[in-house]
Amino acid sequence: MLAPAMPILPFSLIKSAIYAMELPGRDACSGRISCVAERLVQILFFDERTSVILLLILFFLIGLVMLYYGAEWLVKGSSALARSLGVRPMVIGLTVVAFGTSAPELVISLVSSIQEKSMIAVGNVIGSNICNISLILGLSAVFNPLRCDRRVVRRDMPIMLGISLYLLLLSFDSRIGRMEGATLVVGIIAYTYFNYWVSRKEGGMAERPDPGLSVSPLTRSRGRQILVVIVGIAGVVIGAQIVVDAAVKMMTILGVSEKFIGLTMVAFGTSLPELATSVIAAVKKEMDISIGNLVGSNVFNIMSVLGAASLARPIPIPGGLVKSGLIIDYGAMMLTGVLAWIMMRKQLMLTRKGGAVLLVCYVGYIIYLVAAG
Repeated sequence: MLAPAMPILPFSLIKSAIYAMELPGRDACSGRISCVAERLVQILFFDERTSVILLLILFFLIGLVMLYYGAEWLVKGSSALARSLGVRPMVIGLTVVAFGTSAPELVISLVSSIQEKSMIAVGNVIGSNICNISLILGLSAVFNPLRCDRRVVRRDMPIMLGISLYLLLLSFDSRIGRMEGATLVVGIIAYTYFNYWVSRKEGGMAERPDPGLSVSPLTRSRGRQILVVIVGIAGVVIGAQIVVDAAVKMMTILGVSEKFIGLTMVAFGTSLPELATSVIAAVKKEMDISIGNLVGSNVFNIMSVLGAASLARPIPIPGGLVKSGLIIDYGAMMLTGVLAWIMMRKQLMLTRKGGAVLLVCYVGYIIYLVAAG
């Protein structure tokens, strides 16, 4: 259990002692000392429900920290290994970094699917994709206008939109089964190989390495790189388990739907690696790694995350696309992707104004989620 009863125990004991001494309660307060004692107990120890919620929030934050640093180490180790194999930085952004920063979504959706929390599994992926394009890409462009590689705009972004549409079609029967999951997994293997093949065909690794992912003492040798990857995976796995457990327990206590939790708290938490990577890359004017990371991460989220989750256990959509409200969430995911692609298609650039438009879209989506309950 994630919420031990330790902080609740002092409140229960002290409150029982107060009533055992037959001191008047707060509502029938004739003695000033007893009222002060009762109020101090409530302030210092809260009631049982509040204590559990505060503990769950603490565990949720601990899980997010583990996710963030685990993913960061995973990206560092994986990127160092990829560069040592002679892979271009753009391909690192579209594949290795994208997969590394999608690792939290992968583990959380996989765990949620196994635990039969299907709406968290689906909501996490959709919410994370919306967050990646509207919030993170928008915020990165506000910090520094993003100039993008022509191949990403002409090839990878249409692939991202096509895969989003394919996911919508798969969901019409209110279930993502193992067969559909297998097609997604095969798709991500093909996408990764395609990027690697294109990179080798176009001349291998670029001359200038990415300073945002520069070699550190931790990743100088091959052995250290592998160790960093293993430690990163461990942090992501453990942090994801803590986040899912805390989110589900808070959802139960507060009466909030699984879909809302998955689309907001969990989706934003698992998008922190993308946020950190993309904003830092944008500030350092490393546009390829910033945009490539986000586009690649969205592709990986749908194909590898939902593919693996549905292979582990078929994912039902209670109420179907319409009654569950997922049709609107799917629409928001595709709309933000199309909007970003249109704004970048001609000039191969996302301006500060365009970034602000995407941020407004994200704020509007969050307002809709809150209003919808």
